[in-house]
Amino acid sequence: MTLAARKIRLLMELRRNGITDTAVLRAIEQVPREAFVPAPFLDQAYENLALPIERGQTLSQPQVVARMTQALAAAGAGKVLEVGTGSGYQTAVLSRLCRRVYSVERYRELVGDAERRFRALKLHNIVPRVGDGWNGWPEQAPFPRIIVTAAAPDVPGALVDQLAEGGVLVVPVGGRSRRQELLRLTKENATVREETLGPVRFVPLVSGVPEEAPKPAGRIQYSGPPGWSLA
Repeated sequence: MTLAARKIRLLMELRRNGITDTAVLRAIEQVPREAFVPAPFLDQAYENLALPIERGQTLSQPQVVARMTQALAAAGAGKVLEVGTGSGYQTAVLSRLCRRVYSVERYRELVGDAERRFRALKLHNIVPRVGDGWNGWPEQAPFPRIIVTAAAPDVPGALVDQLAEGGVLVVPVGGRSRRQELLRLTKENATVREETLGPVRFVPLVSGVPEEAPKPAGRIQYSGPPGWSLA
């Protein structure tokens, strides 16, 4: 089965599983997930699976990406803050829905690789940077929409503070030893309303920015579109 056919199959599966927002489905259709998948897993690019990437992180399951994006209601939002760039796949999906995406990632290596993918795919409305996601991006606040792609033990207060009036924050909350739940917080009249959207499983949201070790010789290789590489 070709990648195109597998993408169609995935989109149909997402619809069956409750993804009804046509703008979200269109964004997922427009973004080539194979460009964000390590080469050994290329044949699984359009399976509904989470896949490993560099630095012990993961490329989220398409169902989870779609679910979080739908909960965020990002279509037409002026700007979105994403905490946890990772491979850049969720970032790319968001870029199809809003004017600008500000994305914070603690690993410099992941930011560099994601930037090269964004350039190759001509996604020019993404602003990534290396930083501590717990602190958000105060210089660009407030944000109408904020999404967190790692699980925090509690909702980060700095992100709530950076949420605009009427804004939406989608964040997984929990730890390795306790159940993680996906939360949607909406700021209305200076108060925050919280909804629980169900169980999820994410890597933890870690504070601080680590010192980067030299890249190992056997680092994961990404496929990307034909004629394109991260080199």
